[in-house]
Amino acid sequence: MGGTFDILHIGHEALLTQASNIGDKILVGLTTDERAKKGRNANFLNSYAIRKRNLESLLDSLGFLDKFEIVPLNDDWGPSVIDEDFEAIVVSEETKNTADKINKIRSKEGKNELHIVVVPMIQSADGLFISSSRIRNNEIDSRGNLT
Repeated sequence: MGGTFDILHIGHEALLTQASNIGDKILVGLTTDERAKKGRNANFLNSYAIRKRNLESLLDSLGFLDKFEIVPLNDDWGPSVIDEDFEAIVVSEETKNTADKINKIRSKEGKNELHIVVVPMIQSADGLFISSSRIRNNEIDSRGNLT
């Protein structure tokens, strides 16, 4: 799995929990600062170091830290297109297309396709999806409650 994991929220918890439920060893590609800034207002993103520390803290609080390895991710694919050992990829509904593209690349190169596990996005109290940007904009909190 991969992502920016900027301001952590219950949607991130759902992704990490699902990954922990299906895997013994999970690789998380955490977007680098350079990659995370593409298409975003970079002034409002936490640094890679802060995002990694916060992700490790969340994994520890969920009791999953020992199952996860966090590595830098500087593109859409990371090692998922080349590593033969991967069996599955956990994504949100929002990023399923990326997983489909990864499988096309893997298939073209003669590698086994990954089982795609799609975790539904979680709605906030107003019926819209929870996101780090909505939390940053003080629309909702990390549990999806209106602020």
